[in-house]
Amino acid sequence: MKELTPKIVEARHAGDYRIWLRFADGVEGEIDLEPELWGPIFEPLKDKAYFARFQLYPEGITIYWPNDADFAPEFLYTQVRKQHRSQTAAE
Repeated sequence: MKELTPKIVEARHAGDYRIWLRFADGVEGEIDLEPELWGPIFEPLKDKAYFARFQLYPEGITIYWPNDADFAPEFLYTQVRKQHRSQTAAE
């Protein structure tokens, strides 16, 4: 049975507001989350040093920050896939 929620198996800071992610199904890539940092919960993340403090939940559910800000894993997966398709089309 296919998992409904994408599982993140690796995440690392790629500079500024970019994060590189790899999912359990092998999909991987870098996304820029700067356009998504709006609203009170994301305000602290506009500080680049704070943004870099994200962690991966042990269960691979998603990434999160000390103030409990997070992004839905489905959103992150979709963004990584879009980025991958854009890069593939450009090559």
